[in-house]
Amino acid sequence: MTDAITLTGRPPSASHLTLSQIMDQHHTNLMGTVHGGRILNLIDSVAGVVAARHSDGPAVTAAIDETAFLRAVRVGDVVHVDARITWAGRSSMEVAVKVSADRWDRAVPPVDVATAHLVMVAVDDEGQPRPVPPLLPGTDRRRYREAQIRREHRLALRRALLDGVEEG
Repeated sequence: MTDAITLTGRPPSASHLTLSQIMDQHHTNLMGTVHGGRILNLIDSVAGVVAARHSDGPAVTAAIDETAFLRAVRVGDVVHVDARITWAGRSSMEVAVKVSADRWDRAVPPVDVATAHLVMVAVDDEGQPRPVPPLLPGTDRRRYREAQIRREHRLALRRALLDGVEEG
């Protein structure tokens, strides 16, 4: 017999976060632009905070998929990493992240530089999955449905890959 845990649902706005950081020469690669790994680090860090806020505790990265780098980031760009929960299951959550950048010394509109979707899993003190509150998508039903489709694709891919391992 399992104990039923009732968690109150939360809207995406309850854990939404935007982090901004100025990129400097320490963030560059050999091409002289900001290293993609630095952008991925920011994406993962902000997604972790959003997932922890939604689940009221630690969450770890289970998958990063659909990451697209759209434009290079340069030294002096102010990078804005915007993340929100788009789906929540029993212990996992999908976090959508959009990265934009503008110049530190000019009033110019930000341009999109990267997007990503991460699967985060809430964990307890022993590192085991723990329940998360349901997501109340409200008016953001399109993002919620798209997240469900991505989840179905991830699970289908995982099954297919595991079937291939068992056959080979």
